[in-house]
Amino acid sequence: MTLTAHEKAFLMSSIRDIHDFPKPGIVFKDITTLLADKEAYAVLMKHLHERYASYNLTHIAGIDARGFIFGAALAQMLGVGFVPIRKKGKLPYTTVSEKYSLEYGVDEVEVHIDAFSNVENPRVLLIDDLIATGGTAYAAANLINKVGALCVEACFIMGLDFLNGHVKVSELVNVYTVIGVD
Repeated sequence: MTLTAHEKAFLMSSIRDIHDFPKPGIVFKDITTLLADKEAYAVLMKHLHERYASYNLTHIAGIDARGFIFGAALAQMLGVGFVPIRKKGKLPYTTVSEKYSLEYGVDEVEVHIDAFSNVENPRVLLIDDLIATGGTAYAAANLINKVGALCVEACFIMGLDFLNGHVKVSELVNVYTVIGVD
């Protein structure tokens, strides 16, 4: 259920660094290269499946938009439902929203009000590609609980550990990061 040091290094080597994106001084971690590498993607998804097979999940909730890639695939592998958590104004039905702070301002995520109503006692895994400061993930986990589900864990493919976002999110839910970057 744990990745070996070799597997972590393999996954990390499949992620491209883009310097000075989206602004000078930032090193963007580009997961599109991991997705394009069928072996790396298979190692990652096999690991996630093994980790979460015994969690008795009813749903995976993926954060807009890269969380959709991992979340939908994992939901299919586990035989559970997938629920998108979207940026404000992107969902067509009645929603519940949660605001969160950004470096300069506020943003908002939403979920359908009945997203988890198709089962009794919904147990949800929240997933996204990256955790940085934790604002979006904290809002998403809070949103899951707000609509009557239990967010059992928040999973991130990569964590920028030096920004301590995992500490904030762990106030609400257990946090698991596949690859931590110091």
